[in-house]
Amino acid sequence: MSIPAASIPLCMVHTADRARSRPFYSGVLGLRELGEDDHAVTYDLGNRTPMRLTEIPGHVPSGHTVLGWHVSDIRATMADLKAKGVTFHIYEGFDQDADGVWHAPGGGAKIAWFSDPEGNGLSLTQFG
Repeated sequence: MSIPAASIPLCMVHTADRARSRPFYSGVLGLRELGEDDHAVTYDLGNRTPMRLTEIPGHVPSGHTVLGWHVSDIRATMADLKAKGVTFHIYEGFDQDADGVWHAPGGGAKIAWFSDPEGNGLSLTQFG
């Protein structure tokens, strides 16, 4: 049996310190909290997609993007997040613009990367 097409995905983001990461996801990103248990805070990512911010003692971020959002206006979203203290990454050799936006060859997407307080890689993508 395969996963039914109507199944809602569940995202997981790991943290060594939930108390440090929680204000970022709730306040800075503005995600709505759905609940909390002994292991995680669950957020609504939109479109009925939950994300569990799961505490794992000693967790070390991978250095790669673990979660991203499709946005309609990457510049406006970046400006809003910058006003809340978010810093966007500029990577050597990626040919990003001065704001940190990478333009995919052929104009298919614009992507910008940032991190949560734990160092987990997050991104914004504007298609088209």
